Amino acid sequence: MGDDRTMAAGDAEIGPPAADAGAGRALLRLLRTAGRAAVDYALPPRCPGCGVIVGDDRQFCLSCWSSLHFLDGPACARCSIPLPTALPGGAVECGACMADAPPFDGAPAAVAYGPVARTVALRLKYGRRTGHARLMAQLMARPLATLGNSGEMLLVPVPLHRWRLWSRGFNQAAMVADALALLTGVAHDPHLLVRPKATAALRGKGRRERERIVAGAFALAPDARTRAAGRHLVLIDDVHASGATLRAAARTLRRSGAVRISALSWARVVPDALMTSNIFDFASLDSDIGDGRTAG
Repeated sequence: MGDDRTMAAGDAEIGPPAADAGAGRALLRLLRTAGRAAVDYALPPRCPGCGVIVGDDRQFCLSCWSSLHFLDGPACARCSIPLPTALPGGAVECGACMADAPPFDGAPAAVAYGPVARTVALRLKYGRRTGHARLMAQLMARPLATLGNSGEMLLVPVPLHRWRLWSRGFNQAAMVADALALLTGVAHDPHLLVRPKATAALRGKGRRERERIVAGAFALAPDARTRAAGRHLVLIDDVHASGATLRAAARTLRRSGAVRISALSWARVVPDALMTSNIFDFASLDSDIGDGRTAG
């Protein structure tokens, strides 16, 4: 039986198929909208900070959004710790960096560490709210852009030791890096840096002890120099507190032949965060913030 909806080979298709296709697309959109409405009714989007119902996925309520302190003001040119006021003369380093410069050039974060930022990070890390990685990446895209030419960048997540990876099931830093790469188009390499040494938790340790614990924790992949040559490596982590983990990772990346090393985090502990309802002690925290078990 002939097909009365098409013409002979080489002729143009007549009207009805296009109309049918348009109707099909409209029906598909309608079904998707209805499906989304049904899901939202059963499982409405909730604020990642406090859990109240909000208008859309990955959206904060007004109260939680207002409590976030975005770190987009004057900062140290070396470690990106916020400075009280902008100073004349261009790039300015903080006293700590002038005394002991870290092994990276710039370490911005999206927000200051506080109750809401902490909740988002912990719900990703321990609550398996993997969608929070995309939320964090959305707010980290802006400070990432301040680090320079995105075409030269390579995102490198801080790795977990295999024992920690097996127990948790995923690396939260790698999930954030992956989401950030998809959002910005910046290249990423989740396996450039590895963590062959299991380390004890850093909670409650002094600076020297933290530095001792993470010393030798990281190593480069066998072909890291080829993959990193000429690149600007950007370490990705969820929380930047004492900075011991980021410094140890950056020192290892220095051996890769990269032209520049930077770091980028979701939240950073800064004096302002500690002064405004954040009851957590700076010295007790690190990117390995957790429950006191052996850190990955």
